[in-house]
Amino acid sequence: MKRLFVFCPYVVLLAGLCSGPFAGAQSNPLLEKVLDEMDAAGKSFRATQASFDWDDYTSVVKEHLEQKGTIYFRRSGDETQVAIDIKTPHPKYLVLTGGILQIFDPRQDQVTMYNLQKSHPEFESFLVLGFGGGGHSLLKSFDVSYAGTDMIDGKETSKLDLVPKSPKAQGMFPHITLWIDLARGISVQQKLFQGEGDYRLAVYSDIQLKQKIPDSVFKLKTDTKTTFQKMSSD
Repeated sequence: MKRLFVFCPYVVLLAGLCSGPFAGAQSNPLLEKVLDEMDAAGKSFRATQASFDWDDYTSVVKEHLEQKGTIYFRRSGDETQVAIDIKTPHPKYLVLTGGILQIFDPRQDQVTMYNLQKSHPEFESFLVLGFGGGGHSLLKSFDVSYAGTDMIDGKETSKLDLVPKSPKAQGMFPHITLWIDLARGISVQQKLFQGEGDYRLAVYSDIQLKQKIPDSVFKLKTDTKTTFQKMSSD
């Protein structure tokens, strides 16, 4: 999965991480309240779009790589379809439907495809982390703890710390922090720690819930000259 990581760190963290039996929340009423609100949001989830600002920090060279764009989620039957439109620093478009991840690089006019069907349910559950995936379902894959409240963009949010149960996942991401807007039951900020001081900070704004997203959003805008490359997701 390291090749996938090069293309989209946000996406690769979702593959192959789901493991462990369901367990109850650690008898913390504040945690239970947050998880209940996320569950309620998950039940009514149909479609969401949001602007994102991803800041990837590499501690060794003390460099930040910032990516901005729009992310779309849509529930279709039993699956959640995802499209990510990266605008800066370089345009790139990612679509996940039917267990197939397609990454379109218009500069090279090339689509790279990954077949994720074997791990699609797990992949999908992590991709919608904090966006319609529910609250108590997190306990299948993470040890979840309540970490207090923070003000984000003038709104009070509840902070959750997630530690993956899978040793493989822990090796990639020792823990993840989510900031949950209880009024909407969704994540407005995420921080994914990668060890050695590296992290990704993801900030979401202009979040639009329950609106109809056109089918065209989940289709790549290619032409007859576009080349396609199939890659292994292992």
